[in-house]
Amino acid sequence: MIRPAMTVWRERSLQLIALTNEVEETKREEVIEQIEKILDDRDKLQSQIAQPFTAAEKEAGQELMTIEKEVQSNLARFMKAIRANITQSQSKKEHITSYTNPYGNMMQDGAYYDTKK
Repeated sequence: MIRPAMTVWRERSLQLIALTNEVEETKREEVIEQIEKILDDRDKLQSQIAQPFTAAEKEAGQELMTIEKEVQSNLARFMKAIRANITQSQSKKEHITSYTNPYGNMMQDGAYYDTKK
């Protein structure tokens, strides 16, 4: 018999995989909120999954480990996409400001020191 916490963990992991696979930029905020909620649920379940394990639980645990690797890679890919979009929007912002004010970032030093006497 497998503990209910393990089956719920598996369901939440599969939900995470599904959420991170289909992300549109317009729905990103909603997806991030759902991911945070699912991760919180999984965090609460983690304390309920402890040894000793039965043979069926060990087998289910092996399946959970492979699912967990996929969850981790999908979350990393999702975060990388978010970071890329943030970097892209920052570079667009800098480009727009440099286009509207091309001399704004110039050095205004202008000091000249004559080393010869």
